[in-house]
Amino acid sequence: MTSETYITTPDGVRLRYWQEGPSGAPNLVFLAGWMQTAAQFKKQVAYFKKDYRVTTYDHRGHGDSDKPTYGYRVYRLAADLESLLTQLDLRNVTLIGHSMGSSIMWAHWDIFPHDRISKLVFVDQPRTLAFNPAWTEQEKAEAAAVFSPDTVFDIVNALRGPQGKETWMGMAKQFFTPDVDPADFEWALQNSMKSTPEIAAALLQDHSFIDWGDVFPRITVPVLVVGAKGSLMPVAGGEWIAKQVQKGRLVTFEKEEGGSHFMFFENPGKFNRILEEFLTE
Repeated sequence: MTSETYITTPDGVRLRYWQEGPSGAPNLVFLAGWMQTAAQFKKQVAYFKKDYRVTTYDHRGHGDSDKPTYGYRVYRLAADLESLLTQLDLRNVTLIGHSMGSSIMWAHWDIFPHDRISKLVFVDQPRTLAFNPAWTEQEKAEAAAVFSPDTVFDIVNALRGPQGKETWMGMAKQFFTPDVDPADFEWALQNSMKSTPEIAAALLQDHSFIDWGDVFPRITVPVLVVGAKGSLMPVAGGEWIAKQVQKGRLVTFEKEEGGSHFMFFENPGKFNRILEEFLTE
């Protein structure tokens, strides 16, 4: 049976969430990425709900959650995650974050207690999106940053311009392999369109320039890092992160096996298997 309702954050924003699976089972919480919704994890929810209590939710400004004119910063979304965990009293939780969802988890680890968290899964997110122009080529490669500062602002300004939706659609195509089912892609695109280009711009501007490098050595729980060779995000970024955490390992998808930024959507069979193995270790 699916439970779907809202929590309300301390600043008055309602966040839509869904729960499936036995109420006493181990807790999984999935965090969507930039411009994405809880629905993107439908193939994981269907698989894990038999043995786990699966919670998904829409970030502020996304999906079916409220869309205020403020609060589009990663640390604000981390505070929203803390509200979800405490209001639902979720404990012994494995957090699974895709893309920006991983950054939200890093911000949460940085500033909130860790007593509710048992494991972490980072899906295709480098430690920062924008590189420092003063970095050496080796430093850029280790960070696996994909944007120059100028590129970030070019995208942000395009999202805020008259062709904002067209800009987002052009970016969205790069997140999947050419073999993605057209119906699946259209479904994912329509879900992302529940947000707005202005929200996308505000979050991307904040999200791109934070370097989370000093967080990883302080993470004490087991960590699974998932990368993909067909993604815009270089696998080297995941390799670096897996070495920085105290108990980390990396699993990589080949491009030919749906290894895009959305590998969990294009190849749920492999993704669900490696996640299940990690959960039962």
